Amino acid sequence: MPHWDLFCRVIDNHGDLGVCWRLAADLASRGERVRLWVDDAAALAWMAPGGAAGVEVRAWPDAATPAEPGGVVIEAFGCELPEAFVERMAARTPPPAWINLEYLSAESYVERSHRLPSPQRNGLTKWFFYPGFSGRTGGLLRERGLLARREAFDVAQWLASHGLARRDGERLVSLFCYDNAALPALLAQLAGAPTLLLATPGPAARQLRAALGESLSLGALRAVELPHLPQPGFDHLLWACDLNFVRGEDSAVRAMWAGAPFVWQFYPQADGAHFAKLEAFLALFLHGAAPAWAADCRAFWRAWNGAGALPARPETSAWRARTLTWRNALAAQGDLCSQLLGFVAEKR
Repeated sequence: MPHWDLFCRVIDNHGDLGVCWRLAADLASRGERVRLWVDDAAALAWMAPGGAAGVEVRAWPDAATPAEPGGVVIEAFGCELPEAFVERMAARTPPPAWINLEYLSAESYVERSHRLPSPQRNGLTKWFFYPGFSGRTGGLLRERGLLARREAFDVAQWLASHGLARRDGERLVSLFCYDNAALPALLAQLAGAPTLLLATPGPAARQLRAALGESLSLGALRAVELPHLPQPGFDHLLWACDLNFVRGEDSAVRAMWAGAPFVWQFYPQADGAHFAKLEAFLALFLHGAAPAWAADCRAFWRAWNGAGALPARPETSAWRARTLTWRNALAAQGDLCSQLLGFVAEKR
């Protein structure tokens, strides 16, 4: 049974760690042993307070903390492995399967680059592995039984566990975002009908308080600041809501599995590269949708990502149907963990 070494550097916003923890826990749930090497594990205290059987969290190694590499080494998001560890990989017989797990994108280069080898000067080969949205990519993280658990989820019970209840006619909206200039316009829209807005800690809660004041209310809108949620709890938040605003890779994928209308704020980049990622995703997500509705959806997503004033939200029933069609198509593909296991078996 291969021993997996999964390396992660926390850049900001905890997204890299969130993806790596989900992958480590998913591998362990399938009988694999995983060492998660991370340079800042502090967020795991709320992200995964109970840990996971089969996952050992280790501090990012240096020359003073030698460790024998396992059979598989994953370099998450180009984090560059410690030189001393790579030297031990090269000395191992047989050498580990070395995989560079890349960021999620719908851009065309993903299908071209998925599973390509990169021979190294030390004789090792690093393989590029790209998650993605088509059968020509590595797929998305999806734990076994996830969709069945989602279908059995009790919204009222979850709300009650957080001291909340839906009022008559009230829609539930989640807010997880980076700094976003379109937020006041969104709040004004939501205030026109009974809405319970559930905000996550960090930029979402901070901007919400700045816009709404201590009352956290506007018109028919009332807002609640949630505490940090463990990963299963964050999934439950998305399952509970009628509309989800998410940011970055991990939460966007979880919103897709939730099956409710969602808006993805891409990680803003100074050179505007996030707009290319946005357009590539929308081209896939909206393929086959009614042209007028697709135009409304595209305009709304673009504005939420910083391109133009926020228009009216897309019509809800078509949005829900499109999201469920998208989720079903993704669910018919191999998930990321299964594909990694198959790839490693093939290379060994």
